[in-house]
Amino acid sequence: MASPKRGLFSRLFGSDEPSDVHYEGNALLRMLSYVKPYRGTFALCMALVLAATLLDLYRPLLIGDAIDLYITGNYAPGEMVAQRFTGVLIAAAKYLAVLGALFIFNRIQYLLLQTTGQKIIYEMRNQLFEHIESLSMRFFDLTPVGKIVTRVTNDVESVNELYSNILVRLFKNIVRIIGLAVIMLALDWRMALFSFIMVPVVTVLTVIFRNIAHKTFQMTRTRLTALNTFLSENLSGMKITQIFHREDVKHREFREKSEELYRVNYREIMVNAIFRPSIYMASVIALIIVIAAGSLGVQSGALTLGTMYIFIQYIQSFFEPIQELTDQLATLQSAIAAAEKIFTLMDVKPMIEDPKDPVILPEIRGRIEFKNVWFAYSDEDYVLKDVSFVIEPGEKIAFVGATGAGKSSILNLIGRYYDIQKGEILIDGVNIRDLTRSQIRSAIGQVQQDVFIFTGDIKSNIRLRNEEISTRAIREASRQVNANKFIERLPDGYDEPVSERGSTFSAGQRQLLSFARTLAFDPVILILDEATANIDTETEQWIQEALATLMKGRTTIMVAHRLSTIQHASKIIVMHHGRIRESGTHQELLEQGGIYKKLYELQKSDQA
Repeated sequence: MASPKRGLFSRLFGSDEPSDVHYEGNALLRMLSYVKPYRGTFALCMALVLAATLLDLYRPLLIGDAIDLYITGNYAPGEMVAQRFTGVLIAAAKYLAVLGALFIFNRIQYLLLQTTGQKIIYEMRNQLFEHIESLSMRFFDLTPVGKIVTRVTNDVESVNELYSNILVRLFKNIVRIIGLAVIMLALDWRMALFSFIMVPVVTVLTVIFRNIAHKTFQMTRTRLTALNTFLSENLSGMKITQIFHREDVKHREFREKSEELYRVNYREIMVNAIFRPSIYMASVIALIIVIAAGSLGVQSGALTLGTMYIFIQYIQSFFEPIQELTDQLATLQSAIAAAEKIFTLMDVKPMIEDPKDPVILPEIRGRIEFKNVWFAYSDEDYVLKDVSFVIEPGEKIAFVGATGAGKSSILNLIGRYYDIQKGEILIDGVNIRDLTRSQIRSAIGQVQQDVFIFTGDIKSNIRLRNEEISTRAIREASRQVNANKFIERLPDGYDEPVSERGSTFSAGQRQLLSFARTLAFDPVILILDEATANIDTETEQWIQEALATLMKGRTTIMVAHRLSTIQHASKIIVMHHGRIRESGTHQELLEQGGIYKKLYELQKSDQA
């Protein structure tokens, strides 16, 4: 709650905490750069808007002239009725023609604008997602998924208003204000000056509104991001919430974040509720002044009734675009606040980039070498310390050790998802910093403990949208890893719909799908990260057979806590506190009587 000592203005419009946006550039100019490929379309829209605005300004002149010429004009008794009726019909026909032209111009520019705006937003959204895909894994370790989703959806949609609405309407209203001012001064400069008395007041109100609105909209985007982040995390973890019966606690947290968003939205409503009526009151006062001054002018004969009508119409029209400008400034501020969030994300530099002149290996054989590798996820809190080993092509190596020993970090470094601080990592004798990430990762197939299954069907989850992998290749890969044994039992077989994360499949079935996926991509290097953990009894034998098929002829790197699953490895490397402590075959390590033997005996006693 706001402190009671703060004033009403501070409580309504002050910021309780700083925004999470620190964008240094000019977001508006950067948004306008997206218009360049469509500048011809926007120029046509501006021309149509200019023509429509001029026609709109001409309408009151038509009626004013008709009043002076055909209603209050001096006619001889015999010709009064016929000429006046003809004049009114001509004026009415002109007025209808103007309305028809206005409809056509407005309709064309609206369709052009909406179509172009959607094209720009489509490109921006694709560009943003492509940039997100290029970011390093460290970014995703530190950034909530909900925040990223908000940038790609809500924030991009807010920017859409700029292209499809605001730009042209701003131009239209500025032209309209200038046109009205010029015509009023040309008709009667004294009446025009009376009309402009309230303009300084409106200008001051608009400047104040602009500054407050920008802060308010930034806060709104921040609170919305926080709410989306909370939702994304807690919907994904709903099972844990229900298992531990924390629904009430999570509901209270949601209410708090929802209330924060409610407060900034209420602040936004109050901004509009105070400033819009203020501008409307200014226009009413200006209208009263014009009517009073015009009435005196008509009575004294210095002003015609038609001219007074034109001024009354123009003064109402004069403050209408100013009021619209105020609304548009609010929408513009919202778009700028959203754009600042988007561009802040787009300016995040990938921690890992491809070399400018990469080495292109004609074929990757699968020889991996670590030379005195030191690695930390942050600062100098090293996870790996002076690690060195060599894996020859086709060799099967296993890493074991306690949790936190650095096993999974080694797997992440081979695929260059992170960069090391010291030492070298070589593939076929070439430093991986000199290879492109796509070249490295296309040679690696990784099977993890937590298999991610996408919404779609069985086929799309195996080929991952790679149309070069044929349906026949999918079936063959599934057959070789025993996945076909459960796939072919499904009602639609390989076309069976798959729900989010494959929740309708068992852990073993998801693992078999992961094996089929990996085999379909035919990698040279195979990484198995706890691939046999948490499997059910029904599919355990299938998975063991599938593993044998997968590893055949490939450089294989395994990480497993269950030592019984890696005894066949040609070499077992024991990690302890980020360093290699032991190395050898299963039998050699048992004979050494070190860490491996203790782990083996401990697991053996647990099983007994």
